[in-house]
Amino acid sequence: MTVSFYPDNAVVSVDNLQVCAINHGVETELVSGISFSVRKGEVLALIGESGSGKTTIAMALMGYARQGCRVTAGKVQVAGSDVSALSPAQLRAFRGDNVAYIAQSAAASFNPGMKIIDQVTEPVLIHGKMSKAQAREKAIGLFKELALPDPETIGQRYPHQVSGGQLQRLMTAMALMADPQVIILDEPTTALDVTTQVEVLKLFRKIVSTRKMTAIYVSHDLAVVAQMADQIMVLQRGKIVEYGPAAQLLSHARQPYTLQLMDAARQVMRPGGWSRDHGDVHPLLEVRDLCAGYGPRNSEGIPKIRISENIQLRLWKGQAVGIIGESGSGKTTLAQAIAGINPAWSGHLLFNHHYISRDLGQRSVRELQQIQYVFQMADTALNPAHTVTAILSRPLQYFFKLRGAALEQRISELLDLVRLPDTVRHRKPASLSGGQKQRVNLARALAANPEIIICDEVTSALDTVVAAAILDLIADLRRRFNLSVLFISHDMHAIRAVCDDIVVMQQGRIVTQIAREDYAKPSSELYFERLKRAVPELRQGWLDEHQDVVKTGVTA
Repeated sequence: MTVSFYPDNAVVSVDNLQVCAINHGVETELVSGISFSVRKGEVLALIGESGSGKTTIAMALMGYARQGCRVTAGKVQVAGSDVSALSPAQLRAFRGDNVAYIAQSAAASFNPGMKIIDQVTEPVLIHGKMSKAQAREKAIGLFKELALPDPETIGQRYPHQVSGGQLQRLMTAMALMADPQVIILDEPTTALDVTTQVEVLKLFRKIVSTRKMTAIYVSHDLAVVAQMADQIMVLQRGKIVEYGPAAQLLSHARQPYTLQLMDAARQVMRPGGWSRDHGDVHPLLEVRDLCAGYGPRNSEGIPKIRISENIQLRLWKGQAVGIIGESGSGKTTLAQAIAGINPAWSGHLLFNHHYISRDLGQRSVRELQQIQYVFQMADTALNPAHTVTAILSRPLQYFFKLRGAALEQRISELLDLVRLPDTVRHRKPASLSGGQKQRVNLARALAANPEIIICDEVTSALDTVVAAAILDLIADLRRRFNLSVLFISHDMHAIRAVCDDIVVMQQGRIVTQIAREDYAKPSSELYFERLKRAVPELRQGWLDEHQDVVKTGVTA
């Protein structure tokens, strides 16, 4: 797609940008033919699936390319500077003065061994912009502006002592210390739960508006982008698919890929075949009075940090139950306690109406086989040194003693189940996409022929199109194998898509449980109503209509 280049009055101007990866002297295009301009006070959203070139373009605005990559063509002008013509020393000054970057993971961006105030003030001190006293005073002023709790003292804490939403605000304060003209927001709300996401979105929009900043917002979520952007650029495989004013593109998208992104952002129910008239006498899994936590245990076996308290839960054969709540609500603690990974200190677990040990190490091979766990981050769940064949072979050999041709045939069947080509069996995780890795992660759980799979935030790290495909797959597996699913998520869209019942957790306790078909009915549980209202819709103006959505229990 060809896009006109309009540099007049633009703070950011990009003309025919091309970035290539160089491997053994061979250049491979990552992005090409990229042209756009953004004026003062405007927000341009770069949207597309993983690998579409969003972050590559955003990084080029800072004069940066990943290792092994370089800008091979085009012109980039930001805040009056020709970025491609700057020397290394000029680039450092440019980055310190004119452009700031807010990363997706605030937790990974902060040094856990340094106090927050020292990290927030470090950039302006390195660039010699102000004295230490001036920097500290300005940081505290920003903490107040960003509505952080205890602005005078929060800087004395370490990163692990504040919430995810607070860390994102603190990273924003760091970015604003030098009063940049341009701010780049790279998936800044992807890792946040829904209510925190709303608060942070409001914050970003306020900052851009009041400071008349120019912003580049990188995202894969069109519903979020609809609340932020003046212009939207849709990218696929490093090229522009569609580009225009946000209102026009959201209401009159023309390209099939843009329409696919929009479809993925909308709520779609995926029936799994379970009926409330199932006729079963006993639930497949029953949780009674379960209490779990972390840390050293006292003489009574009670952990230092108590998370989940007195949990009661039932999961029927073929049913999917979703567990939702904000960060720190106890969702994953409960899931790991059921799996026995982090044994509960009190309560009972029943599988098929028989008691099973709370400790994974004390369960029988048969019990281990029946409950399988699919971890959130396939990147860390899959051994990077092993091929897909080796990864899938282990459970098949352990549970079924498969060898030779029978083993190879079963691996092929598993890959077919999760809709992967047989050719991936010889590849290692690093050569797979995010969605492919999550499918291998799921295939490994299915290798045990379980009756229950526990899916822990399995779509949270995926873009919307890939996540939708994973949800389709889970629903299909339920229908084909009458599989029971415990689905942990902070994404209400995903929960509603695949789950028959929705369990809501807050501060370690279940506060309500409803059937999916009753979702739209008013609830007396105010916390659940806030969660529902915090799910962004694919239309402009939604955020303005939901100014009352606030995080409860803790400050975001």
